[in-house]
Amino acid sequence: MGDRWQVEVDRSLCIGSAQCVHQAPDAFHLDPGRQSHPTDPEPDAHERVLAAAENCPVEAITITLLGSGEAVFPPEE
Repeated sequence: MGDRWQVEVDRSLCIGSAQCVHQAPDAFHLDPGRQSHPTDPEPDAHERVLAAAENCPVEAITITLLGSGEAVFPPEE
C-alpha cells in the first residue's frame, strides 16, 4: 500500500489563482468565493497533488504524510 497524505489549504493565503485546479482537477476545487479546497483531504500520494502545491503562487497548500505528520511540501529545511 502506498503513502497517504494530509492536504491542507491555508485559505488566509489562497488568492484563488486556480493553479491547483489546473494541475490536479480531481484533487482541488474552488468554492464560490474562489477559495481552494482539497476534494479529499487525505488522498493517496500523487504527483499531480504535489505539482499543485509546488505551483501555488502563494504556497497556500501544505502536504504531510498521514499519520506521521512528516512534511512533504513545503519540505523541511
